[in-house]
Amino acid sequence: MKFLVHWLVIALALWVTAAILPGVGFASTTALAIAAIVLGLVNALVRPVLTILTLPITILTLGLFYLLVNGFAFFLASKIVPGFEVAATGGRCWELLSWA
Repeated sequence: MKFLVHWLVIALALWVTAAILPGVGFASTTALAIAAIVLGLVNALVRPVLTILTLPITILTLGLFYLLVNGFAFFLASKIVPGFEVAATGGRCWELLSWA
């Protein structure tokens, strides 16, 4: 039950992000659901490892480098899911701030 609630929260957050930001989009609701699952898995498996590996530079930049870790998680999820697209321009900056 906890996993389902977490997945629904991620899907809702992705939907709101896609509605607000022009650089984030989905081809269908199926792509949204799959992107939510993939982003949850990336956040659970890849992001903790990256956080530990980049801890020294994150401390030096007073936490600002962690935004790049979040951006990489989005980038990885967008490359895995075919219908989930993230523009590499200004939308990425706002997306990083919305998920930080």
